[in-house]
Amino acid sequence: MIDETVAEIREMRSHSSSAVAVKAATALRELLDREYAAADAFDRDLEHNAGALRRANPSHASLHTAMRSITDAVLGEADTPEEAKELLEDAIEDAVERVDAGKRRAAAHAAETFEDGETILTHDYSSTVLEALETACAEGCHLTAYVTEARPRYLGRKTARTLAGMDRVESHLLVDSAAGYVMDEIDRVVVGMDCIVEDTLYNRIGTYPIAAVADREDVPVTVVGSSTKVIDEFRFENEFRAGSEVMREPVEGVEIENPAYDATPVELVDTLITDEGVGEP
Repeated sequence: MIDETVAEIREMRSHSSSAVAVKAATALRELLDREYAAADAFDRDLEHNAGALRRANPSHASLHTAMRSITDAVLGEADTPEEAKELLEDAIEDAVERVDAGKRRAAAHAAETFEDGETILTHDYSSTVLEALETACAEGCHLTAYVTEARPRYLGRKTARTLAGMDRVESHLLVDSAAGYVMDEIDRVVVGMDCIVEDTLYNRIGTYPIAAVADREDVPVTVVGSSTKVIDEFRFENEFRAGSEVMREPVEGVEIENPAYDATPVELVDTLITDEGVGEP
């Protein structure tokens, strides 16, 4: 289960960093079924596997936070393997609840900020943003949503399809380069986040130019996500995806650049909404 989860995280089969953190934490339950001669042997195995899961995507702050909270709660705290397993089970439940509750509360806070008739632009696929939109519409808001494709993996198409299935949402799909073309129709840009480290928002590639255009056109930018993604002691490592995602047939003499994330200065963000409330970044 752990090896399969590591592979899944590396291949980005899940587009939600919160979901990745939950999957990784849950995968560590495999250790509960293993036999250990002593507590220190259990600790070594936990440290190894939590590290492998964390390294599967070093760009995900929520994954880093979940693995760190679990190991901090267990390593060196038990005298027997049985006690260590009990601590691990409790730590996994706490980590999963922290991620899920943070996401739910952030979405609930964000839902309260939408106004009836508002037109937004969103980028990539954020399950927290989608939950906020669904809640706002269920409470009576009628919204128009423009969604960029988020190439080369077209994650925005998944977002657009999800929005099309919601009542009271008029969904539009754009190529990424058309964000500036529609910006004069947009009331607010609303995006999720991979993480915020110090003065930088890291999110799906393409976020920075959208935020820059929005700033130029005086369109406010709102970022939504769990507070577990706002972290200072974290070294973000970008992921560089296979060139085949951009061009299936390689061309001699062409080096394909395919970074997964870009860095947006938080000065371009007007509002940060987390489980702790609505404020400035």
